Amino acid sequence: MGVRYEKLFHLLDERNMTTRELEKQAGYSGNITTRMRRNEYISLESIEKICRTLNCRVHDILEFEK
Repeated sequence: MGVRYEKLFHLLDERNMTTRELEKQAGYSGNITTRMRRNEYISLESIEKICRTLNCRVHDILEFEK
């Protein structure tokens, strides 16, 4: 089972926000963005930072593949 972050990138587009802006506001490195673009796992801590910054829930930014 994998994870996909397409929802996050759509949400950023809807909010006219760049990944760089999110990185800066959430306080994580560009390596995390690269991992998400590759649909690789990131830490729960990073997911929490993103959700708190965007004021959203986990299911708003990612989905699991079967």
